[in-house]
Amino acid sequence: MTIRTLAVIGTGLIGTSVALAARAHGVSVYLSDRDESAVRAAAVLGAGRPQLPRDPVDLAVLAVPPSQIAPVLSELQARGLASSYTDVASVKALAEREILDTAPDPSRYIGGHPLAGRERSGPLAARAELFRDRPWVLTPTRLTSRAAFGRALDLIALCGAVPRVMRARAHDDAVALTSHAPHLVASLMAARLREGPVDAARLAGQGLRDTTRIARGDSRLWSDIVESNAAAVADILTRLQEDLSSVVAALYDLADRERGRELSGKSRHTLVDLLDRGAAGVGELDEPRPGQPVPCPPR
Repeated sequence: MTIRTLAVIGTGLIGTSVALAARAHGVSVYLSDRDESAVRAAAVLGAGRPQLPRDPVDLAVLAVPPSQIAPVLSELQARGLASSYTDVASVKALAEREILDTAPDPSRYIGGHPLAGRERSGPLAARAELFRDRPWVLTPTRLTSRAAFGRALDLIALCGAVPRVMRARAHDDAVALTSHAPHLVASLMAARLREGPVDAARLAGQGLRDTTRIARGDSRLWSDIVESNAAAVADILTRLQEDLSSVVAALYDLADRERGRELSGKSRHTLVDLLDRGAAGVGELDEPRPGQPVPCPPR
């Protein structure tokens, strides 16, 4: 199966990067966005034509916020925009439930999420190579057709990414830990900079810059993402809160020099234990993971 024509709905960082990657392989790409300036900017970059196609395209990619996937899909399917549809949103379960309930033809849709991005947003930050060697999760439902599954795999191949198949809920639980909660933690830390001593930011080293870099993301988009995965993100933050409460109590104990040695020893152990667990957790990111085979589509 080969993609010859593609429609990209939403010309921000991810949508425009998908379009640029497809154009690099000779695919005819059509662009649409409610922000006309974003469409024009993407077109100037060579991402495609700033218009919708006259005839149905092979695949439509919905690069819109998670809360908009289901209503936009229903609208586009009613218009007959494409033979198959996918999306690139970072939350899957909410949209999947709504699509199964409301979409004219759920069999033509498969959820997708390329795990790639930048701290910058908008079409001018887009890169054709953004997805190269990055995981790209597909979340087929019980109704997803072989054609939709196959075209999504073709798109992933065009973008140079690595396909992985997951259930929507498992995906959302995973990215709550690896993406959504970390973004909020980065924002919390960065927000402290506005409340600190006047010249504190001038003393910041690379460690703080690395920790807070992702806080530069589009606040409206990230609010939509976190809201769409609120329960899973709240669960991660609750566990962080428990650890943080223990560490704060330990630090206050250690700051009180009049406390006994036994209590100070316990508090020091609490602090060292957290630092050790953190070092071990970073090691998880360095461990090679076996590739997950891509199974056959549901039907």
